[in-house]
Amino acid sequence: MKKIRFLLISFMISFWSFNVHAADWTMASGYPKSNFHTQNVMKFIDEVKANTSVNINLNPNDTLIKLDAIKTSLQRGQIPIGEIRFGIYGNEDPMYILAGLPFIAPDYASAWLLKEVKHEYLQNLFNKKGLKILYTSPWPGQGFYTKTPVNGVSDFKGKKLRIYSTATQQMGSMLGFNATILPFAEIPQAFSTGLIEALFTSPQTGIDIQAWDNTKHFTYAGAIFSKNAVIVTNKAFNALSKEDQSGVLDAARKAELRGWEMSAATTKAQIGILEKNGMKAKNAPDEVTSKMKEIGQAMMKEWRKKASPEANAVLDRYLAMR
Repeated sequence: MKKIRFLLISFMISFWSFNVHAADWTMASGYPKSNFHTQNVMKFIDEVKANTSVNINLNPNDTLIKLDAIKTSLQRGQIPIGEIRFGIYGNEDPMYILAGLPFIAPDYASAWLLKEVKHEYLQNLFNKKGLKILYTSPWPGQGFYTKTPVNGVSDFKGKKLRIYSTATQQMGSMLGFNATILPFAEIPQAFSTGLIEALFTSPQTGIDIQAWDNTKHFTYAGAIFSKNAVIVTNKAFNALSKEDQSGVLDAARKAELRGWEMSAATTKAQIGILEKNGMKAKNAPDEVTSKMKEIGQAMMKEWRKKASPEANAVLDRYLAMR
């Protein structure tokens, strides 16, 4: 009897030791599985599962929590991990929308540099909310989806434009649009009700919402490489063993590089998909590009007024290195 009891206790101790650091995380994301961000997340999850005792259950495409509410849900401890879009949170701190100023970081090299320079500042912001950035990945360059061709800035006047952040709303207004911030999931209905008639977003988003159903022209501007991030709560991360923490961070480093590579590889192919579905694509006219650069400089001056001295120092450092 004593031997049986000893074996039972030993089994229970071994079982507890094996599972003490195991974690089963629920994850929310706002994009469909066809989106390269989601595909990258799924590869990240596979690598975490293969190399740690952490299992992550992904709920994509707003099926669990809508994109705009994911960060709040993380802060409240409702979920341990989620994917967010920085540009949504410009009202909390101007740093969230710095990358959204047109032509401030208009290519992948400068976008990566800006990401590196502002990382510590952003990580400190998240840490105050009990959160940790695991990795970031950029959207491809942006463009205008319209029903009629874009030959100059005058073609924007009075058009109802859907954008995704306070920075792009300001840019849209300065270009002559009536710009409205709308969540990704509401775009099709907004077209059908006449709330919007144009978009400023990436080729990826255009494919996700089948922009060819409501627009006929895509005018690529580049200009902005806004970013998503995968975020975890400090509580969930700190509860892991050191080995599992290291495994998650290693998977995150790989996911970040892969996400940037996937983003860079998608633009040409995705414009091809838009064209295959009947859209006409071209680069923005010089007049539009020049106006957007002018707007970017004006927006940067306004950004500086709202930003803290510490945030301004981050921008100064980036501009000195660019």
